[in-house]
Amino acid sequence: MAKRTEPVTIYEVAARAGVSIATVSRVMRGSLPVSGPVRERVLDAVRELRYVPSGAASALAGGGRAALGLVLPHLEGAYYAQLLIGFETEASSLGLAVEVLLANPKTDAGAAVRQLAERVVGVAFAARSAAGDELLAELTGPRSVVAVARGSVADVSSINTENRDAMGQLVGHLLATGRTSFAFLGDPEPGSDLRERYAGFAETLRRGGCPVPEPIRCPLTEAGGVDAARRLLAGPLPDAVVCGNDLIALVLMQALAKAGVTVPDQVAVTGWDDILAARYITPGLTTVTQPVEELGRLAARRLHEQVHGAAVPETQVLPTAVVHRGSCCTADSPRT
Repeated sequence: MAKRTEPVTIYEVAARAGVSIATVSRVMRGSLPVSGPVRERVLDAVRELRYVPSGAASALAGGGRAALGLVLPHLEGAYYAQLLIGFETEASSLGLAVEVLLANPKTDAGAAVRQLAERVVGVAFAARSAAGDELLAELTGPRSVVAVARGSVADVSSINTENRDAMGQLVGHLLATGRTSFAFLGDPEPGSDLRERYAGFAETLRRGGCPVPEPIRCPLTEAGGVDAARRLLAGPLPDAVVCGNDLIALVLMQALAKAGVTVPDQVAVTGWDDILAARYITPGLTTVTQPVEELGRLAARRLHEQVHGAAVPETQVLPTAVVHRGSCCTADSPRT
């Protein structure tokens, strides 16, 4: 039989002992009460499998340089780059390294996420990566876990930005300038911040007596924007398009210009994030600014606090703000 080279994981110990990974973690830490027979089963499994806790956890206990993990769906566009900058900056100030895993929601990256969790002392999951709520709940206990810019998960610390009210303000502004037909570009899947944005979009349209369109579903990437713009231009054009992020909006504005459609005279366009390009395109992009780097910094700080025994706090929500630019008419100068 070939000699095993990869380390035994906490999941194997839990399976051998017939308990949850949280129970194994409690026994190894000696933290919460565990019955005598259960503790003995876990310790027997540890001895039989020759399990050694992850090097990252050992490093932290011994004062060495431990690491935090950050799981992202991709690194395309400015949003995740800014989030990573904030996360890495804070982690470095705390003496922690950072390991990044790109896990696209369309792939099955569960094994890679679990391997990452074995190497680090805490993991932040940004937006809707390949890690579902079940996986986050599973990892909570043996590792500190923080959810960033995604829906709340039971017993998991989360940090979000305000989405629904800001979207309501954005759509309310469009209604005030005389817009009556709308499109929404993005994929408001359950548990995502985009779900909250679409909810604010729909609620405001209903209050304004306008029909609520089904979203034109697309990933928030350049390729997703190209495909969504093609589908939008294939049918009757609305007079306002609300985009899930600035990247989609910028791609759409270029497609509209190539098709001879003027912004904002014929179609108003809005984005979300307030990336640098939104300020310099002509016309400037009306959007919503949010503190993305601060999200990253808070996520790293929260993980560090939890590793050192801090209680898991409730969801923290950071403020956002609408930024008005030329891609929409103003209320004082409504569309004619």
